[in-house]
Amino acid sequence: MASHYSTSWRPVAALALACGFAASAAAQEVTGSATTTTRPMPALTSVTQSMLDGAANDSKNWLHSNGSYDQTRYYTGKQINAKNVARLKPAFVFQTAVLESMETAPIVDNGVMFLTTSFNHVYAIDAKTGEEYWHYKHKLGPIVTVCCGNNNRGVAIAEGKLYMGTIDAKLVALDAKTGNLLWETQIADPDKGYSETMAPAYVDGKILIGTNGGEYGIRGFVKAFDAKDGKLLWTFYSIPDKGHEGVWATKDPTGRDLHRSIDAEKAAFAKDSSFYQQLGGGVWMTPAIDKKTHTAFFVVGNPSPDLYGAIRPGDNLYTDSMVAIDLDKGTYKWHYQFVPHDVWDLDAVSPTILTQAKDASGKMVDVVIHGGKTGHIYILERNTGKLIRYSEAMIPQENMWVLPTKDGARMLPGANGGVEWSPMAVNPITRMAYAANLHQPMTYHVEEVPYPGGKLWLGGAFKTIPSEDQWGQLVAVNLDTGKVAWKAKTPQPLIGGVLTTAGGLVFNGEANGWFKAFDAKTGRELWKFNCGAGVNAPAVSYMVGSTQYVAVAAGGNNQIDSKRGNSVFVFALP
Repeated sequence: MASHYSTSWRPVAALALACGFAASAAAQEVTGSATTTTRPMPALTSVTQSMLDGAANDSKNWLHSNGSYDQTRYYTGKQINAKNVARLKPAFVFQTAVLESMETAPIVDNGVMFLTTSFNHVYAIDAKTGEEYWHYKHKLGPIVTVCCGNNNRGVAIAEGKLYMGTIDAKLVALDAKTGNLLWETQIADPDKGYSETMAPAYVDGKILIGTNGGEYGIRGFVKAFDAKDGKLLWTFYSIPDKGHEGVWATKDPTGRDLHRSIDAEKAAFAKDSSFYQQLGGGVWMTPAIDKKTHTAFFVVGNPSPDLYGAIRPGDNLYTDSMVAIDLDKGTYKWHYQFVPHDVWDLDAVSPTILTQAKDASGKMVDVVIHGGKTGHIYILERNTGKLIRYSEAMIPQENMWVLPTKDGARMLPGANGGVEWSPMAVNPITRMAYAANLHQPMTYHVEEVPYPGGKLWLGGAFKTIPSEDQWGQLVAVNLDTGKVAWKAKTPQPLIGGVLTTAGGLVFNGEANGWFKAFDAKTGRELWKFNCGAGVNAPAVSYMVGSTQYVAVAAGGNNQIDSKRGNSVFVFALP
């Protein structure tokens, strides 16, 4: 996911910046335990597996980072709706101790909110008033290697515990009542480029978590740990040791030529196929879970090195793919690759969503969908991985699949294009998916670079074009046709994620500080509030007593370098 930079050759500078942040964080008063306040926390409900299974219909709580195992980010409450949202006012603002990029999606359980910040701080606060109960600060190890900021996207909650991945590649379990550390386990070696920013998933006594590091020559994976003690249960490698060459595809799902030299690649592969051990394939975002079929669905990021493909011949499975695996054993079920042999850093990062859509015959079927950096939403049959349709392009596409050159080749979308890591939302009433898109024209430059041993490994660069405008676009797509229903253009690229509600609303934030509500059917802007820093995180909604709240983090973003902040804003009707 190295594509998340908006200035020329930014990854190298950003890496140094990130390492500097990590060093300063480690030098802070970091105890690895929680600081509590004098105000006692009210009785928490022990979040059971049954509650997690039914979270999609729970308007009181927000128990998954993306709302439910389906990850539709659809909230069933409608106290706040298209008719009254214009009256929405701040209920409180909670300021954290960390002034840095915020990508957290808070968890809310029985009136208590759990939120995270960069550098793996966790807060428990009153979800009605913003009063703090406790504050946990993770004790970072001596080595932290991150691609795109020291972010954290949230915790998982279950059975009185919180679970968080850390940027020094650990999984920690905290007591939800006190914030005290219960156990921690090392997931992978940060010295080799591994790190964790995703919100883990809890299911049936297991914690599922993937890994970052596709820009450092890691071998990606999803791992399952025992929620009781952190012991490893199984590992699925997103880079297989055999078969990673794939089918030598020459076209993308839309039928466009990828301009590959297959004969040359096959000759290179015959000489050496051992590169799978550094082929990348990070898994950045929380898997969707189908409990009926015991299947986990996730997408896999770019291969390593990002732009220099000659050193890694073949399709480079399972990079740039959606993958389905057995939830209990971690074994392969199917995959679908969006960009074979990617040399443009158009990795698959936006979380998978389980929903329903019409197939080619008009029959409503179970599907799993993904919003791509290509600018398309891909709709796949859930049981087989068969592509049903891809959406119309949501952003401009030009010179698709032109190969990178030493001097630079221009292609749209650029490496920051389309739907970045930003979670989409699906509204079952409108039958639409809502996606936050980026438009950042870039040139792609290739450079022959051998594996540097856990250091940044792009094999070239992607550079924004100063003379061309950069902007964002919130787009609604009809799931049953793939047609774009409406667009709302923004002056800066969009990163953060979307929330939709039964009240006929879509909430989305912008880099300039605006947090906005739109009519879910028409895209008409209904309300906005400026939070003073980039709103580059996905909103959540919940109820305390008889009042519905909408919460969103405003901390800016490292990837598009939007204005930093340290706050979570919470809104309600007066």
